[in-house]
Amino acid sequence: KILGSSWKFVWTVYKTGNQKKIKAGKYLLNNKLSVGDIVHIITIGDKSESEQIKITFPEGWTISQMAKRLNANGFAGDEFISLSKKPKYFADKYGYDFLRDIPEGKDLQGFLFPDTYFFAKNSSAEDIIKKMLSNFKKKVNDDLRNEIEKQRKNLYEVITMASILEREVKSPEDKKIVSGIFWQRIKNGQALQSCATLAYVLGENKKQYSYQDTRIQSPYNTYLHKGLPPGPISNPGMEAIIAAIYPTKTSYNYFLNNPKTGKTVFSKTLEEHNLNKIKNGL
Repeated sequence: KILGSSWKFVWTVYKTGNQKKIKAGKYLLNNKLSVGDIVHIITIGDKSESEQIKITFPEGWTISQMAKRLNANGFAGDEFISLSKKPKYFADKYGYDFLRDIPEGKDLQGFLFPDTYFFAKNSSAEDIIKKMLSNFKKKVNDDLRNEIEKQRKNLYEVITMASILEREVKSPEDKKIVSGIFWQRIKNGQALQSCATLAYVLGENKKQYSYQDTRIQSPYNTYLHKGLPPGPISNPGMEAIIAAIYPTKTSYNYFLNNPKTGKTVFSKTLEEHNLNKIKNGL
C-alpha cells in the first residue's frame, strides 16, 4: 500500500498549493516515500517513461523471439532464455504456484504473457520474467483456473492448446470454434493435425504443407502423434486462452485458412473440406 491515508494526501496537496499542478502520467512509487515526496514527484511530471524502455511482445511469440527483442533493446536475452528453463525456481521464490503444473524439464513457454511492458533500464532477466509472470497470474486469475479444474483439465494442457490456437486462427470467434474441434478430436482419440505445430517444428510458415512435412519426426508433430504436443508452441494472449477454456461446440469437423484473406472456412464433412480447399486455392 503506497498511501496510508488518502485524506492526508489531499490535505498535503492543498497545503503546498499544488492542487492545479498535478500532472497525469506513469510514476514509479513505493511505500517508503512520504506523502510529501509523492506530491513532489507527481507535480514535477512523469519521468518514469524516460527512465524505462517500452517493449511489446506480440501474441504467439516464442521465448526465443522475445529474447531477440530484449537483446535489441539492451537487455540480457541469453540470460532470459536460461532463466526461462527454471519454472520451479520462480514457483518457489515468488510463490507462482500456477507454474507447478509445468512438467519436469519444460520451460516457461506459454506463461510469459505477451503484452506491452515498461522495463527499467537496469532490469535483470529475472526482473523481466517476474513482471511477465505476474501479468500472467493477474490475467489468468483464480476464477479461470478454477474453471479449468472443474473441466478436469490442468493449466498446462489449456495453455498448450491456447498456444496452438494463437498460431492457428485469427479471430476470437474462430479460435473458440477451432478449440471445440480440437478438444473433440482429443476426446475421440484423433490426431489434432494442426498446421501450427508443423510450422513450429519446421521453423517456417507455409501456404500449404506437403505430405513429407506431415511425416517429420518430432513429438510436436500433431499429424504423427495423437493428443496435445508435449508443451506450448508459443506464448498465447488472452483471446486464445479464453478460447481454450471456453470452446464453442459446433457440428464442424474441419477447417482451413484462406491464404489471401486469412479467413477461416469451416466444413462438416471431408468431402466439403476438400471442395473448400479447391475454392480457396489450396
